[in-house]
Amino acid sequence: MTNPITKRLMTTLAATMAAGMALAHGDVAPQPVDTAGLPELGDEWLTENPYRAEAAGEEAWAKAVKIGASGYNQNCARCHGLEVISGGLAPDLRFLEAEEFGDEWFVERFRTGYTQNGVTKMPAFGELLGQEAAWAIRTYVETRPDDDSLAEVSDELKQIRDTLASGDGDAEALKARLDEIAGGIATVSGAPIADSAASRAAALLDGTPEGTRHAAEALTIGLSAAH
Repeated sequence: MTNPITKRLMTTLAATMAAGMALAHGDVAPQPVDTAGLPELGDEWLTENPYRAEAAGEEAWAKAVKIGASGYNQNCARCHGLEVISGGLAPDLRFLEAEEFGDEWFVERFRTGYTQNGVTKMPAFGELLGQEAAWAIRTYVETRPDDDSLAEVSDELKQIRDTLASGDGDAEALKARLDEIAGGIATVSGAPIADSAASRAAALLDGTPEGTRHAAEALTIGLSAAH
């Protein structure tokens, strides 16, 4: 019997893939991104990501990842893929280096868009969404985990997921182990911290049954999206 969480995920994946095949980049209507809670950056566009943990602190980084995920899913996912895993319709942004050159390329494309032979391949998001949204999306993109790194721990993450789903096990010990696993997962971009299924699940474990359920769902979705 298909797990209901997996079934919902597969439905979402199918819908997104269908939309991606039916629509080109130029058909994307930019959707507003709520950047409340992020440090304000002013009017002058930066050329380096200001929301990395080493520059902004872990709290601001985590906020940027969360907001960036929402902004990416609203504006970028149907072309660049769920979890930034491209299906070939558009570049796979996970491979954009988390350094100055990668930042400059990203923000230039975000601000001005991209046309080829008079056809808009990517709309200009800059004036509509602003640079807080741009750098939040950049932060989310660069923290995507490396598939091979995640694959090395996927069996253990599945076991933890099953333990959480059953309601058994020591939640505190499982949280500690998830944090340990998360710390060893590499990013594709070279960014020092990965926003992985393990880190998401660990953050959700708060000692409540609801938190345990959400953590199990985060592992199911994260592991399914990786494959």
